[in-house]
Amino acid sequence: MTAPPIGVFDSGLGGLTVLRALIDLLPDERIVYFGDTGRFPYGPKPAEEVLAHALEITDVLLERDIKVLVVACNSAAAAALDTLQAKLDIPVIGVIEPGLRAAARVTRSGRIGVIGTVGTIASGAYQRLADEMAVVRGGEVGLTCAACPGFVEFVEAGDVDSDQVHVLAERLLAPVRDATVDTLVLGCTHYPLLARTIGDVMGRGVVLVSSADETAFAVRDLLMARGMLADGTDPAGAAGAAGPEGDPRHVFFTSGRVDTFRTLGVRFLGPEVAAVEPWQWD
Repeated sequence: MTAPPIGVFDSGLGGLTVLRALIDLLPDERIVYFGDTGRFPYGPKPAEEVLAHALEITDVLLERDIKVLVVACNSAAAAALDTLQAKLDIPVIGVIEPGLRAAARVTRSGRIGVIGTVGTIASGAYQRLADEMAVVRGGEVGLTCAACPGFVEFVEAGDVDSDQVHVLAERLLAPVRDATVDTLVLGCTHYPLLARTIGDVMGRGVVLVSSADETAFAVRDLLMARGMLADGTDPAGAAGAAGPEGDPRHVFFTSGRVDTFRTLGVRFLGPEVAAVEPWQWD
């Protein structure tokens, strides 16, 4: 029997940072990834529209018999995670809580910054979670949030280190830099691809926290607890390392241009993303 895959979705390429962490941590697992590049970006869209997109993508992934759903998009997690968790019979994991909990463990001063899309920051999802964590810890978490419109668009265009990106980062990161945070949560899965530029602007004293690794650990822990881990004997994974045709264990869908997704996907993730299937919304 072929083990059911993990389903992962994002508004575009950013979720590949989560996928990389999942592949590295859980090499025996099969993964179906959906990048909704045809309807990108999610950040400026109303929450109701993002929720509708998330539900549509989830239906596509459920048809592939996934065993767990990873919402690898902060905007979608903010708008749809609660609904998906209530609606689905399979586990649903988002990227917001793992990232902020990691930052809370790392910070020395308690001053944490969060950067994200306009939609994610406006949703208040990080702020609410920080309040809950402060109650649990019996203390206070100083949180400074800043929206970074434009970052995602640069990543989707394949530009992660130009002078224009650096100038934009200088302006958008000013609020969290002025707040003298010592830890910065990259509250969008696209942002780790801008880590060098963001790190240059914030300075060496600030720890950048990506939710990708923490989310992968959360998925592993959940699968272990439920006895759902792949055992490495799945014939679909017999090829092992990815070859020129990609890793047969992983399937990629995009609602945008296949050639663009493949080119940037190989650059940001690796050869596993070589085989990409198109998806057309009705």
